[in-house]
Amino acid sequence: MHDIRAIRENPAAFDAALARRGDAPVSSELLALDEARRAKILAAETAQAEQNKASKEVGAAKGRGDEAEFERLRALISEKKSEISTMQDEAKALDARLTDALSRIPNLPADDVPDGADEDDNVEIKRWGTPQTFDFTPKEHFDLPAVAPSMDFETAAKISGSRFVLLSGAVARIHRALAQFMLDTHVDKNGLTEANPPVLVREEAMYGTDKLPKFGEESYQTHEGMWLASTSEIPLTYTVADDVLDASALPIRLTAHTLCFRSEAGSAGRDTSGMLRQHQFEKVEMVSITHPDASEDEQKRMLACAEGILEALEIPYKTIVLCTGDMGFGARRTYDIEAWLPGQNTYREISSVSTTGDFQARRMNARFKPADGGKPQFVHTLNGSGLAVGRCLIAVLENGQQADGSVTLPGVLAPYLGGKTKLGADGKLA
Repeated sequence: MHDIRAIRENPAAFDAALARRGDAPVSSELLALDEARRAKILAAETAQAEQNKASKEVGAAKGRGDEAEFERLRALISEKKSEISTMQDEAKALDARLTDALSRIPNLPADDVPDGADEDDNVEIKRWGTPQTFDFTPKEHFDLPAVAPSMDFETAAKISGSRFVLLSGAVARIHRALAQFMLDTHVDKNGLTEANPPVLVREEAMYGTDKLPKFGEESYQTHEGMWLASTSEIPLTYTVADDVLDASALPIRLTAHTLCFRSEAGSAGRDTSGMLRQHQFEKVEMVSITHPDASEDEQKRMLACAEGILEALEIPYKTIVLCTGDMGFGARRTYDIEAWLPGQNTYREISSVSTTGDFQARRMNARFKPADGGKPQFVHTLNGSGLAVGRCLIAVLENGQQADGSVTLPGVLAPYLGGKTKLGADGKLA
């Protein structure tokens, strides 16, 4: 959510920042609504003052027997009461229109975000690991002999439809091991606090974390009005809604492994093979709530946490900074990490680490008390995948595949797999 006062102070700068994202200027429309709202508020306050003055004078007129003045003041009070009610209702309606308009405008990009129209203009800033050279044609994850017995799309479709998968046996265990490894690393090494939040959330939580109204069609809603969270960023970030935190409580660093649900509206025909893009998937999420002065360093810290998971799993990756035209709605800056998938002979996104500044905090009224006193300020919120478990499973399986159909697994997973380090061509751990 944007601060209308900041727009009022420098509308040209606001429109220029939106233009970097390819959006049309809107400050004149917003300021017209704001001016009309403020005019109604002022008119209501003026009428209230006149009513108060008349209320004080009406008794005096009665006391001195001035019946005509008494009746005139009584009529004035009644008239002003009606005017005040009407103008207050109009001010509330204008305020709601302004709030709705502000809620649909994306966050402004940070100054250092590269300008661009789409993903072709993203900028690579790091590359780690060297994709191995196979002496055979590498397969995609769903075609691996070791995987086929335990990755069932047909049964999942019978149960739920397309874009679902039923994992079983060894592959299900590897998937679980990956999530456990990620959580343990974030808690024990990276200092995050583990949480197990609800994945059914109220509309206020969706709105407060900028998922509504923009992304309603991409999410699932129950008949009771609850929403299935598309990411645990939503419940984790909303834990501080309407709070006024002590500055000493910051930063708050949380992590959670949850189911996530996305309708994938508008993505027909994209990445439909295998389990790369699913309606239901699992993700280990990282969320930080910080002091504004610390949010820049916090984003770099979170990025390093996500990259560290891939390095421990020995998965080659590259890190890119998204350009203005490819950033998400609520982000000021986003780093994407793309893991190497030899079956596709390309890098694919496995994590996004974003800072929203105070964009979400304004929507959910999350503030902190400065250590030196003064007026409460909005916190900054950040979120990042640490990592998408299903996509990480794909990367592990494809990078570890062998000519005989088996898969060599990363050593760091052995403690979670009973010491096993290989997925045999028969689909069993060895």
